[in-house]
Amino acid sequence: MEKETLVSSSSSSSSWGADPPPEDCWIEAHRELLPRWRSLRESSQIPFSCLFITQQTPIPISISRVNQFDAARLDVEMTAMLKEQLVKVFSLMKPGFLFQYEPELDAFLEFLIWRFSIWVDKPTPGNALMNLRYRDERAVPTGGKEVRTGLEGPGLSVSQKIWYCLTTVGGRYIWSRLQSFSAFRRWGDFEQRSLGRRLWLLIQRVEGLYKAASFSNLLIFLYTGRYRSIIERALKARLVYGSPNMNRAVSFEYMNRQLVWNEFSEMLLLLLPLLNSSSIKKFLLPFSKDKTSGSSSDESECPICHANPTIPFVALPCQHRYCYYCLRTRCAAVGSYRCARCNEAVVAIQRHGLGEGRTSKN
Repeated sequence: MEKETLVSSSSSSSSWGADPPPEDCWIEAHRELLPRWRSLRESSQIPFSCLFITQQTPIPISISRVNQFDAARLDVEMTAMLKEQLVKVFSLMKPGFLFQYEPELDAFLEFLIWRFSIWVDKPTPGNALMNLRYRDERAVPTGGKEVRTGLEGPGLSVSQKIWYCLTTVGGRYIWSRLQSFSAFRRWGDFEQRSLGRRLWLLIQRVEGLYKAASFSNLLIFLYTGRYRSIIERALKARLVYGSPNMNRAVSFEYMNRQLVWNEFSEMLLLLLPLLNSSSIKKFLLPFSKDKTSGSSSDESECPICHANPTIPFVALPCQHRYCYYCLRTRCAAVGSYRCARCNEAVVAIQRHGLGEGRTSKN
């Protein structure tokens, strides 16, 4: 082994020469290779950066559609609350005074909400509760150190804010006033070729087109989750989360109670008209603890309408007094009517104060 190493070392020394290289030879090699290295780095970096810029796309984000709908609903409720408080201020004035100025009142409240929320780059009350804010989708950064969650981006520009106010506040006010004016002038009852009739048909067509466009926008919104209204889509004003770390804080206990109560009330509204309260009362009367409550009441009153009978009749055989129409309708409606006082079957009815010969079978 030692002989092999000596032979290899002697061969290597003979190949490089007898003298070792100078100490500063690496400096000369660095100077020679540095321009080539810089040219290679620049030639490889330019197409890579261009490729990176062309392939940069915004980070895809998903905003809850329920949050956006809830925010719109909360804004409507907030406007209704403000309107209720404002109406109470004029409660002592002439009745119906605010009715003729209702469109102006709604426009004024909506303008106040816009002025102190969107105009000063703050979310509306509903958007604030749902952790949402408006973002200018035209100026969204697509890359860089400032993009981390995809929620970054500037708020609405001044032109977007002004157009938002004109379309939401001014547009709704003009449309409501136009509809009320056309209804007051009865444009729909004019002749076919009159100007009023044509304007009324034009209003109806514009309204139909707007509803169709709103429905189409709703379908697109449910599919993509962007731009819940036509105005937001036209202005490129998208709702995004204000804080990426804030979750949806909703008490599902309250929502569950509300759903249960709504279903229970609908069931009652469906079943109560189908139930006969008198028959249920008669069925529960034998199980009642206080069985003398009926006899302890005033015998001179009709047990059905609780009034003094104008045409008094008595039920046979229990001899309890009723109004004629109350007793007659109950006997005609039910095959075997029972007395409301003693729960005894009524066989016949008789006018109060007459003998047994003047009876009527039920």
